[in-house]
Amino acid sequence: MTADRRIRRSREALHRALIALVLEKGYETVTIQDIVARADVGRSTFYAHFDSKEDLLTSGMAELRTLLLAHQEAALAGRGGLDARSLGFSRALFEHVPSYREVYRALVSERGSAIVLNRLRGLLADLVRQDLAAMAPPEEGGPVPRSALVHFVVGALIAMLTWWTERNCDLPPASVDAMFRRLTIPALAAALGTTPETGT
Repeated sequence: MTADRRIRRSREALHRALIALVLEKGYETVTIQDIVARADVGRSTFYAHFDSKEDLLTSGMAELRTLLLAHQEAALAGRGGLDARSLGFSRALFEHVPSYREVYRALVSERGSAIVLNRLRGLLADLVRQDLAAMAPPEEGGPVPRSALVHFVVGALIAMLTWWTERNCDLPPASVDAMFRRLTIPALAAALGTTPETGT
């Protein structure tokens, strides 16, 4: 086995161990010793790859940001109105879930970590802010403050993720995204004083 494959297998084993333990007993009570014992690796192996259990749980977030940014940029560069171009990263987010369902369950469940969930919220808030800035420059004294609009959209995303993952629905990502957009795009359009179809 090559060194790269050994590294990947060790990281995957640690990740699976943490997620299983979080769902069993809650993030706050899980220790690094618990993780290495479940993964059947030494503490030195853990620290060769991660600084902390939070670092382990969020290790895939940088890759997720890159993925969502690429979809956002492609949507904003396209043609169409608010419904076609805004929140272009949402479907990619929902399509990411099936491969990492247990990770998302751990993130959004009551047994998860508020610190880690807040990091996901921050990632999504950055994307929503960029999206809104591209679609409609903020206006002083507008009917809905931009910060409130960002908070609303991020809350809707997290709520839909929580509903979907906790219910273990068989709904495909495209259907979940369609529901999210049906709920969110009209509210965005109303807050921005535009129409979903034209964006003006």
